[in-house]
Amino acid sequence: MSDKYGGKRAKIDALREEGALNPAPEKLRDPKFHDSEFFDPNDIVQVRYEMLRRVSVDKASVTQVADEYGVSRPTYYQAKASFDTAGIAGLAPAKPGPRGPHKIDDDVLAFLRARLLPGEPVRARELAKLVRDELDIDLHPRTIERALKKTSK
Repeated sequence: MSDKYGGKRAKIDALREEGALNPAPEKLRDPKFHDSEFFDPNDIVQVRYEMLRRVSVDKASVTQVADEYGVSRPTYYQAKASFDTAGIAGLAPAKPGPRGPHKIDDDVLAFLRARLLPGEPVRARELAKLVRDELDIDLHPRTIERALKKTSK
């Protein structure tokens, strides 16, 4: 790896920080990823792109490429669908964790709104206690504030 990236360790750290570090580079059997300065087995986006290119351009079979890249066929098809939908950005791993307030559904939101007093400030701590006591759901007061602010727009 060239010093252009501050060394191999710096690039691996950057990939890890961005969530793009290949969790299993040792499973990759494509020789170009082992004998090249350009192809990096630690870069999951580059690995996925090259995997798709091998099938699309080189006309290799999905089964052969999946085996060579150490992934299952469903993983290949998932990467292809993501690429077809979002281009190269679709090959980057999604950030882990919830994508929004997963405890606040329409019923909980209606429960919260019914307890708001017009012209009064939101008393999120009191609302959190009510939700816990009546619905047996633990919500952080800030989560309640964000949900109510988002739906009032």
